[in-house]
Amino acid sequence: MVAGGGISGSTRRSFLTGFCVIACAAANTVNAQTDISSFPDRPVRIIVPYPPGGGSDILARVLADKLQSLWGQPVVVENHSGASGNVGTEAVFRAAPDGYTVLFTAEPPLVINGSLYSRLNYDPKALAPIVAAAAAYGVLLVNPSVPAKNLKEFIAYARANPGKLNYSSQGIGSSGQLMAELFDMMAGTKMIHIPYAGTGPALADLVAGHVDCMFGEFVTGLPFVEAGKLRMLGYAGEKRNPNWPDLPAISEALPGYLGKIWQGMVAPPGTPVAITNKWAAAIDDVLKMPDVMARLHKWYMVPMGGAPQDMERFMTEERERWGNVIRASGTKVE
Repeated sequence: MVAGGGISGSTRRSFLTGFCVIACAAANTVNAQTDISSFPDRPVRIIVPYPPGGGSDILARVLADKLQSLWGQPVVVENHSGASGNVGTEAVFRAAPDGYTVLFTAEPPLVINGSLYSRLNYDPKALAPIVAAAAAYGVLLVNPSVPAKNLKEFIAYARANPGKLNYSSQGIGSSGQLMAELFDMMAGTKMIHIPYAGTGPALADLVAGHVDCMFGEFVTGLPFVEAGKLRMLGYAGEKRNPNWPDLPAISEALPGYLGKIWQGMVAPPGTPVAITNKWAAAIDDVLKMPDVMARLHKWYMVPMGGAPQDMERFMTEERERWGNVIRASGTKVE
């Protein structure tokens, strides 16, 4: 949630600093009083900061079901949506640092919104990392009316026609917009951004020809590609998708280009490392289950996993990468 007007930067910083001090003190109490071997011994909440039915929500419910079986305790998913994930993230930021309330989210509240919003009611860097769970990679989708049959032709056409191509996205500061801004920066092109309220309307207008292109997800774009209503010209992974070897990676034309859309879990500031480690180990075990791996494959996602320190390093890299794109493009939400 974006903080209301009238609050100075110094006041906000003082508040967040004070909050973190309190959280850390509470964490010391938790460390002293919590028997980690018995965690969890009561119901657990996973907050998803988006509406039901989206990618974060669906994967969170898969994880919750498996964790409930592993731990023998109820694991409940709650949706606290609003303000690009800021509402639910703030709720977890202010929750008790005891491991019984955690956040499962796509990347914006953790590594994008801090650069995108003028003010936030939480500090993304203070949240305790647990694990990066799974990732998908963006794809460049174009309407067949665009006179480019492949990635090389698309880049050449966009360079020759600055300001002529427009692209849809899921909204200002969304992964789709940032992937397009990064593409513009690296390709030396200039496309016009048309923001929408979510993937559905952005994709619908692309199919209808009201916009020219979009950086979307494999799983949502593929049915339209197979039906001949869209072209898929590039894959935003480090290398080609082995299931689609004829689809070039955008990095082949623009070395270093990467558009990763990921889901991860964090806890309130000051949550003991012993608890975040236990969460991470459990998520790691779930991601290795054959039926979970099969679902991720079906959704064109790859498991990530690892320890909290891996998640912390990954988020630091992502904040720097997308922060640079946001600053260079001048993208901002007041």
